[in-house]
Amino acid sequence: MHKIAIPPDAIAAVMKRRGHLHVFDWLDARRCALIVVDMQNAFVAKGMSPLEVPIAREIVPTINRLAVALRGAGGQVVWVQNLVVDDASWSVYLDRFMTPERRAAVVRVLERGSEGQALYPELVLEAADLVVEKTRYSAFLRASSNLDDMLRARGIDTVVIVGTVTNICCESSARDAMMLNYNVVFVSDGNAALTDEAHNATLATLMQICADVMSAEEVIMRLQVAPTLERR
Repeated sequence: MHKIAIPPDAIAAVMKRRGHLHVFDWLDARRCALIVVDMQNAFVAKGMSPLEVPIAREIVPTINRLAVALRGAGGQVVWVQNLVVDDASWSVYLDRFMTPERRAAVVRVLERGSEGQALYPELVLEAADLVVEKTRYSAFLRASSNLDDMLRARGIDTVVIVGTVTNICCESSARDAMMLNYNVVFVSDGNAALTDEAHNATLATLMQICADVMSAEEVIMRLQVAPTLERR
């Protein structure tokens, strides 16, 4: 697991900005969705692809525990799958940010229906969960998926973000969700990056500008309270 170490200056900046560390004292699970980002074989399975994030395997139990808690409290679980389409719609990414050889490997391992694009088998899905494909880092972009429409149709106004990679797709999702006026919780021990440094840099940035960064246990404690409270 990542060694969580948020710089003191980031915490000091948060306290100066809003006067308290956490944004949310409780979470109304009935209006909350757990957004599980890119926990697919291509990123999680050992040795499958150049996209592997080894620490992602270590957060699987945490994600499953959060999913059980959300469902039990009346919330929604959403599994987001990265899909790479080899066309001109995102040519800047495919043409400029990787070698031709890596491009071919990424497209192959994340094409629809491939073993790499499938969700990691140790994740526990239930029939009421949603599965959404995205074609950009963030599923909240309309060019990427219809996730925003799906959440709003279900009365969701709060998202809890977990998955991989912390500082790319997960961070992009958190930023876009807040820009669309969702309450955003980013789970410190439920996201995985390639290094502790990259992971902690994202936590330090997000907690200041767009998300409440807390542990899985802190999320669950707040969900347990939410159903007993009236919506204000």
